[in-house]
Amino acid sequence: MNLTEQVEQALETIRPYLKADGGDVAVEEITAEGVVKLKLLGNCGSCPMSFMTMKSGIEQAIMKAVPQITSVVAINMAEQD
Repeated sequence: MNLTEQVEQALETIRPYLKADGGDVAVEEITAEGVVKLKLLGNCGSCPMSFMTMKSGIEQAIMKAVPQITSVVAINMAEQD
Protein backbone atom coordinates (compact mmCIF):
# COMPACT_ATOMS: atom_id res chain seq x y z
CA MET A 1 0.00 0.00 0.00
CA ASN A 2 1.47 3.37 -0.98
CA LEU A 3 1.58 6.48 1.21
CA THR A 4 -1.50 8.08 -0.33
CA GLU A 5 -3.52 4.90 0.19
CA GLN A 6 -2.38 4.74 3.82
CA VAL A 7 -3.43 8.35 4.40
CA GLU A 8 -6.80 7.74 2.70
CA GLN A 9 -7.33 4.68 4.88
CA ALA A 10 -6.64 6.77 8.00
CA LEU A 11 -9.08 9.43 6.79
CA GLU A 12 -11.79 6.81 6.33
CA THR A 13 -11.79 6.32 10.12
CA ILE A 14 -12.95 9.91 10.70
CA ARG A 15 -14.88 10.65 7.50
CA PRO A 16 -18.23 9.49 8.95
CA TYR A 17 -17.95 12.22 11.63
CA LEU A 18 -17.03 14.88 9.08
CA LYS A 19 -19.85 13.84 6.76
CA ALA A 20 -22.35 13.82 9.62
CA ASP A 21 -21.72 17.56 9.93
CA GLY A 22 -21.87 18.17 6.18
CA GLY A 23 -18.13 18.21 5.55
CA ASP A 24 -15.32 16.11 4.15
CA VAL A 25 -11.62 16.29 3.39
CA ALA A 26 -9.52 15.59 0.28
CA VAL A 27 -5.80 14.87 -0.01
CA GLU A 28 -4.25 17.45 -2.33
CA GLU A 29 -0.59 16.48 -1.99
CA ILE A 30 1.91 14.53 0.08
CA THR A 31 5.32 16.17 -0.12
CA ALA A 32 8.69 14.41 -0.15
CA GLU A 33 9.16 15.71 3.42
CA GLY A 34 6.06 13.81 4.60
CA VAL A 35 3.69 16.78 4.80
CA VAL A 36 0.08 15.97 3.95
CA LYS A 37 -1.75 18.90 2.34
CA LEU A 38 -5.51 18.60 2.67
CA LYS A 39 -8.45 20.56 1.40
CA LEU A 40 -11.39 20.89 3.79
CA LEU A 41 -14.67 20.45 1.92
CA GLY A 42 -18.27 21.44 2.57
CA ASN A 43 -18.99 22.69 6.06
CA CYS A 44 -15.46 21.81 7.17
CA GLY A 45 -14.10 24.62 5.01
CA SER A 46 -16.17 27.30 6.72
CA CYS A 47 -16.78 25.94 10.21
CA PRO A 48 -15.27 28.01 13.05
CA MET A 49 -14.24 24.73 14.72
CA SER A 50 -12.32 23.48 11.66
CA PHE A 51 -8.96 24.25 13.30
CA MET A 52 -9.83 21.96 16.22
CA THR A 53 -11.15 19.31 13.84
CA MET A 54 -7.84 19.42 11.97
CA LYS A 55 -5.65 19.19 15.08
CA SER A 56 -7.57 16.78 17.28
CA GLY A 57 -9.19 14.62 14.64
CA ILE A 58 -7.70 14.58 11.19
CA GLU A 59 -4.04 15.19 12.09
CA GLN A 60 -4.05 12.64 14.93
CA ALA A 61 -5.71 9.96 12.81
CA ILE A 62 -3.21 10.35 9.98
CA MET A 63 -0.06 10.63 12.10
CA LYS A 64 -1.05 7.64 14.25
CA ALA A 65 -1.77 5.42 11.25
CA VAL A 66 1.09 6.62 9.01
CA PRO A 67 4.26 7.27 11.03
CA GLN A 68 6.16 8.57 7.98
CA ILE A 69 3.96 11.68 7.95
CA THR A 70 5.63 14.65 9.65
CA SER A 71 2.74 17.12 9.59
CA VAL A 72 -0.76 17.73 8.27
CA VAL A 73 -1.94 21.09 6.94
CA ALA A 74 -5.16 22.36 5.42
CA ILE A 75 -4.38 24.48 2.39
CA ASN A 76 -7.71 26.31 2.52
CA MET A 77 -7.82 27.14 6.22
CA ALA A 78 -6.40 30.30 7.78
CA GLU A 79 -3.92 29.70 10.60
CA GLN A 80 -5.28 30.36 14.07
CA ASP A 81 -3.16 31.46 17.02
